[in-house]
Amino acid sequence: MDPSDTGARRASDAPLASDALLAREAPVADDALLADFHSVVRRILEALPADESGQRLSEALREHLGAEPHLLAVVSAPVPPHRLVDADIALSEVSADDRDTTVIGIAGDARHHMSLGDLVQRFHGPGMSVGQVDYDRMPTGPGKDDQRQVVTSGIRLFHFDGHPVAVRQQGMNRQFGRESGTIEVVAQDRDVSDALMARVQELMDERSVIRGQVVTFGSDPYGPGMAGVTFIERPTVDAAAVVLPDGVLDRVAHHVIGMGEHRERLVAHGQHLKRGVLLYGPPGTGKTHTVRYLLSATPGTTAVLLSGGSLRFIHDAAKVARAHQPAIVVLEDCDLVAEDRSFAPMGASPLLFEVLDALDGLDSDSDVAFVLTTNRVEDLEVALSQRPGRVDLAAEIPLPDAEGRRELLRLYGGHLFGAEAISAAAARAEGTTASFAKELVRRAVLAAAVADEPPADDHLGVALDELLSDAQALTRSLLGVGAHDGADGDLRGMPSGRLPRPSRSVASFGYSPDGGVTHSG
Repeated sequence: MDPSDTGARRASDAPLASDALLAREAPVADDALLADFHSVVRRILEALPADESGQRLSEALREHLGAEPHLLAVVSAPVPPHRLVDADIALSEVSADDRDTTVIGIAGDARHHMSLGDLVQRFHGPGMSVGQVDYDRMPTGPGKDDQRQVVTSGIRLFHFDGHPVAVRQQGMNRQFGRESGTIEVVAQDRDVSDALMARVQELMDERSVIRGQVVTFGSDPYGPGMAGVTFIERPTVDAAAVVLPDGVLDRVAHHVIGMGEHRERLVAHGQHLKRGVLLYGPPGTGKTHTVRYLLSATPGTTAVLLSGGSLRFIHDAAKVARAHQPAIVVLEDCDLVAEDRSFAPMGASPLLFEVLDALDGLDSDSDVAFVLTTNRVEDLEVALSQRPGRVDLAAEIPLPDAEGRRELLRLYGGHLFGAEAISAAAARAEGTTASFAKELVRRAVLAAAVADEPPADDHLGVALDELLSDAQALTRSLLGVGAHDGADGDLRGMPSGRLPRPSRSVASFGYSPDGGVTHSG
């Protein structure tokens, strides 16, 4: 071997060894360089001259709390959209004991994206500035003037039990990806933050604007989740305005209202308060009208109405009912989501299980009444209609008989038409519904208006002729008349597009020894 080659190889080996040594030392050098770089950047940011935006948020919190805010623990809790007003009321009350309480805002768009802990961290350089407080007007009741100005971005500075605390309020904002609001509490002592949060949540239940109101949940077509609640005027329906077979209304009212009036004795004797009532019958016979009477007869009771697409908020409704007892939860047309699983073409709907879970989820001593309505009791899920503890009273709301039709016409038009005309119309309107009677009176008044005459008996007859004519078959079907029978091709018996199912007589539902509704077959 040529010595020169050996020397060349040794010369080439030396750099390789040096490279290996540098490779082993590189991470240490890189870490040191990175630390130096961070230190330089931090000093540059801290040395930046203050702008004219005012006091820094971290400074304001430090002055109030007496400690560096970025070193303190943050206790946070989500606030559902329908409880943002409750949270604002609770925080206003809990901070009112401090005469020096104040609310500051946060400047810049970062307030929409960062938590309070992030906003006070030092890596933001000079830090966020104190800015404007964001407010939003939110409903507190069904009236147009039932509004409250709620803090949706701000920090309350006050003393709680003698300790300085800072509470940040943040509302929901889908534009920035927030599906709910947030409360964040900062104090020197973590126990103080926990105690304050517990007190706020207690006041949210006690002072809730939902308590004693009639509300319904709604969905936002422009985004997922819950948009909040809509307040509804409590109906004013007298018992005399509800035309049902003898004893039906009294039985339903006793179960829904009377049981709540004796809650103390029932609980004292170990009896459950949670109850369910099923109102069934053809369309237009007065099931919804009966519900309106129940709501009218229970002032001060929280009521949640769900129907159609809002039935998917059943768990939220159950939470509201549990928190604001006594309460009534109304599920209208529950057959839309509670069809018999054995006949459903695609199996059980997930929403069915949501309903069943909500009915079972409340404690037995919860003063909550579930009122369900359906036009097709034979299609109802067996577990929903027969399981004790879910539904323990089934009441049929049938088509009115001759006397019932006379009472309905007297109710809606007794001040306009004579007794003989009403009796004659009631006799001719056999098989019609309560909705039909109401529409009949309206058509008679309209006929009088078209003729520029005061309503008279003749107009009632003309209106009845019109509604009973073949040309009005579809109208009668929409009013619930003849929708349950009819030959093929008759508009009154139009196929529903549903698969045929074995019939189950409503007569098979009866009282069981344990208070439930049982199936005799």
